[in-house]
Amino acid sequence: MSKPVDSAVSTVRAYIRTHRATFLDDLAEWLRIPSVSAQPDHAPDVARSANWLAGKLHQTGFPTAEIWPSAGAPAVFAEWPSANPEAPTVLVYGHHDVQPAAREDGWDTEPFEPVIRGNRLHARGAADDKGQVFFHTLGVRAHLAATGRTAPAVHLKLLIEGEEESGSPHFRDLVEANAQRLAADVVIVSDTGMWSEDTPTVCTGMRGLAECEIELYGPDQDIHSGSFGGAVPNPATAAARLVAALHDEHARVAVPGFYEGITELTDQERELFAELPFDEERWLRTAKSTATHGEAGHTTLERIWARPTAEVNGIGGGYQGPGSKTIIPSSAMVKLSFRLVAGQDPDHIEKAVRAWAAEQVPAGIRYEITFGAATRPCLTPLDHPALRSVARAMGRAFEQPIRYTREGGSGPAADLQEVLGAPVLFLGISVPSDGWHAPNEKVELDLLMKGVETTAYLWGDLAESWREAH
Repeated sequence: MSKPVDSAVSTVRAYIRTHRATFLDDLAEWLRIPSVSAQPDHAPDVARSANWLAGKLHQTGFPTAEIWPSAGAPAVFAEWPSANPEAPTVLVYGHHDVQPAAREDGWDTEPFEPVIRGNRLHARGAADDKGQVFFHTLGVRAHLAATGRTAPAVHLKLLIEGEEESGSPHFRDLVEANAQRLAADVVIVSDTGMWSEDTPTVCTGMRGLAECEIELYGPDQDIHSGSFGGAVPNPATAAARLVAALHDEHARVAVPGFYEGITELTDQERELFAELPFDEERWLRTAKSTATHGEAGHTTLERIWARPTAEVNGIGGGYQGPGSKTIIPSSAMVKLSFRLVAGQDPDHIEKAVRAWAAEQVPAGIRYEITFGAATRPCLTPLDHPALRSVARAMGRAFEQPIRYTREGGSGPAADLQEVLGAPVLFLGISVPSDGWHAPNEKVELDLLMKGVETTAYLWGDLAESWREAH
């Protein structure tokens, strides 16, 4: 028996084919704007990028498309209400700024002059994140074409920030100041990726981040290790002991209270992780390492996605030059970072680390701890109806079952979750080979079109599932 024809799929795919060339021309035009937020010389380009996007969103059909200034780079806000006042509200997040890039970094072509080679579009921002933001513009138009609507099935909002590649220093303030206009039932983050081209996946969570620097001070100046060694405390030794005390013999973080409140992995999540075609030897080659290591009782994927960690990012003190210099140094330092999972509170972690350090540092050593801005973890429950909508829409586009992953890194999505009180879902089509932040960044064009297609199906599915659930 032949497979029944899905007329909506046929309509969506025909629409995408017809408009693909114009879509890619527009994307290339945007990619030519070097919106590098980390470099002050490019501030006018970041502003130009925001203006370009706002104009294009107006052309797409969004009746509202505004530039939102911040204490740093501008963001873009757009809104397209549904004709149904009871439809759910969806906020799409992404960013229009990009990482620095120059030909001498190892690019085969100019990074801000898009080039299509084979079925790949190469340019800075092609995957991270302009390509993944821009697929929403064609996707919503395909949604309208397939359904005969004049407005989306959901109240659709976009917030595209301009400082993500600089750590989003002003993002939370922007969200808090505009919380009423950003109010949403669901947040969709399109700044993420999939497992591989052959294994489409939906990310269900991101770890949070807390980081600190500990400076330790001993003598008021470097002193002779023969005259004073063994009789006064050494800050470099104190730093080494501090690092050694960070984990126990099972590679668990030894800071008291560190694991308090965490959301443990369920058996279902472990089974879903185990379904992924994970090649540990290949992963080790990517990690430029020869052996795995981490908290006992957990797989590698569990360790990097769903378990909290403490890492030493830097340690130093004393003489670093050639030969020997027999001193007791006057100071030493340690830089630490803590990846956090759902249920952990960065404020609690800071208090716990401060209390732990106070216990570890010996008498005679003065120390100072400085914490940077923290990022909270976020997690989408597997049974959330909006997550099921994303998986169904992706499955329809890719014509295969969708699997689930998490992200080991951190991002500003948790600020949206916390301030707006809405669940965060992730929809991305980038793959590891796209080379985010690296030379020759690219996006696979077929996958980019699958992102377009997914959003064309998503808004109708979300509206229907939300109506049934509520």
